[in-house]
Amino acid sequence: MAIAACLFDMDGVIVDTARFHFRAWHRLADSLGVPFTEEQNEELKGVSRVDSLEKILQWGNLVLSGTKKIELMNLKNKWYLEYVEQVKPQDMLPGVPEFLRELHEAGIPIGLGSSSRNAVLILDKLGIMSLFSTVIDGTKVHLSKPNPEVFIKGARELGIAPASAVVFEDAISGVEAARAGGFRCIGVGDPAVLSRADAVVPDLTGMSISRMQELLC
Repeated sequence: MAIAACLFDMDGVIVDTARFHFRAWHRLADSLGVPFTEEQNEELKGVSRVDSLEKILQWGNLVLSGTKKIELMNLKNKWYLEYVEQVKPQDMLPGVPEFLRELHEAGIPIGLGSSSRNAVLILDKLGIMSLFSTVIDGTKVHLSKPNPEVFIKGARELGIAPASAVVFEDAISGVEAARAGGFRCIGVGDPAVLSRADAVVPDLTGMSISRMQELLC
């Protein structure tokens, strides 16, 4: 089947802001007296801010009021945005700008499917916002990956069927979301981790429309 659109996760696929999330969550966990490792941070990838905080509270055996949780999420986001101010176009991951331009010039719609509530800000800082036909982010969805809501909404806004779109994801939860929604999926990262994707590449270096089609044959 021809590829009618591409949907991208943001963190770890287009740009590495994961390090900013890690620093902000680590800072928050420290303030709560909860140990927080890079391995635990992996479990937060592709997960909403609400669910990420719940995981940290569970690890620390903490029970907090809804008001306090909102305060903590806002604090984490404040710290994260301070770090995001450093983002520049040069921070795009290898192969990303070239592949996005090729898709755009070929008339293949590009969508973003991210749990981040700051996706538009980051795409703007990267200078690629104009290449995206739709942005479905944490302000538009209620369910976190692995629920496929974010990608299904993206496909709906693009007016295409899930089966004719390709999702690019770096997280297990994102791959599961793509599969649950009926999308084809190319994982970006470690094949051992993203084994349920249709194909896996280390990054988007050398990615092209023809290469994408070859991977999905």
